[in-house]
Amino acid sequence: MTGTSIAPQEARRLSNAYQNWYRFSRNPTAVIGAAIVLVCILAALFAPFITPYPEHVGAVVNFRARHQPPSLTFWFGTDNVGRDIFTRTIYGMRISLLLAFVVLGTAVPIGTVLGLLAGYFGGWVETVIMRVTDIALALPPLVMALAVAAVLSPDLVNSLLAIAALWWTWHTRLIYAITKQIRTQEFIEAAETLGASKFHILFREILPNCVSAIAVKTSLDCGFVILVGASLSFLGLGIQPPTPDLGTMVAQGAGFLPDFWWESVLPGLAILFVALGFNLLGDGLRDLFDVQEVR
Repeated sequence: MTGTSIAPQEARRLSNAYQNWYRFSRNPTAVIGAAIVLVCILAALFAPFITPYPEHVGAVVNFRARHQPPSLTFWFGTDNVGRDIFTRTIYGMRISLLLAFVVLGTAVPIGTVLGLLAGYFGGWVETVIMRVTDIALALPPLVMALAVAAVLSPDLVNSLLAIAALWWTWHTRLIYAITKQIRTQEFIEAAETLGASKFHILFREILPNCVSAIAVKTSLDCGFVILVGASLSFLGLGIQPPTPDLGTMVAQGAGFLPDFWWESVLPGLAILFVALGFNLLGDGLRDLFDVQEVR
């Protein structure tokens, strides 16, 4: 009896997964975005094996090769001290992805839990959480990140703290709105009538209905976090040399424009490439899950 009851459930899950995959694979935007994100992640993971000059990541100088244009020897050219820009771009992409994953890995769970609590319990819990969220939302994320990074010493850890300081607010607002809508539905009332615990209702009944919106929002936010991190580095408040960072490379190369354009343009295009990939993936997931609004 147990086997016959589980088999149809497994079949339905496999059928739903296949339908989702079919719809996803038929969406050119989603496929292109997923391909770009996959390429960037693989390049970052295997950077020591695919870059021609991994030693150029550190404090290396080679003045005989400085300001070399793109060629078969140096695919993206070299910078003002002779380091290979392609190698440093790939390693800089690794830093950008690490920044996005750690920031969102911290902000998304915090924002999700706060949104669930505010939306389900209401009353003073809702008032306290949502008023704090409203105050935080009034502060532009980039301005807050600049303020935090300026007070603290500029490095990777403080850049993470600066960007994550306000990023949870968007997810709190999103999950709060979804929870408020779901908590009045019949299956929630049935669970409460049967004596289900608050924990069960929040994380087993409501949260699964928020997963699609969280996935879309998170994928879109990855691109924004990378842009904010690059902005901090461009202004000198992010990752410090000689650690390769895309924003820092753009800022350093800007001083040699337009003669040595590749030193600034190519790292900038790398930022555009990875941010575009996450945005296309987010748009594809939004179409897949039919999420109308994630902001």
